[in-house]
Amino acid sequence: MPNTVNLLTRNNIHFSPFCQIRNTQRKIFKNIVVCNAWYYIITIFALQNLIMDIENTASQMRKGLLELCILGIIHKGKEAYTTDILEQLKEANLVVLEGTLYPLLTRLKNAAILSYRWEESPSGPPRKYYALTQKGENTYRQLKKAWDELSQSIDQVTN
Repeated sequence: MPNTVNLLTRNNIHFSPFCQIRNTQRKIFKNIVVCNAWYYIITIFALQNLIMDIENTASQMRKGLLELCILGIIHKGKEAYTTDILEQLKEANLVVLEGTLYPLLTRLKNAAILSYRWEESPSGPPRKYYALTQKGENTYRQLKKAWDELSQSIDQVTN
């Protein structure tokens, strides 16, 4: 019979008290590793959702102000070609796709906020130039005033 102080025998398997402690430590370590892995997975998931929520909110804010920006571009230049509008928005870090701009211009035209005229182009098809109507000028001034007030209020609250 083996020495029972240093070695225990059960089912022909020898266990030392040290081995039992190490096995317990391994199980604890394994559980800690699994818990930490889940913690990091959940944290990463939460951060991704937070980033996506922030990006979504920022995108919604840009979309809400896009009409004001377009009217402002046309107001400054008295009239504007679609490509010019897209370029000015891009220069201001407000990247907008044509698929977003054209429906908005059509909606503004149908609401009598914009008018347009066709001009022959030396290279390619005729170009459509947009201008503000009287209603469009009034709409621009009202939106600009509302934005200035809102921007000032936000600055006051957040600074």
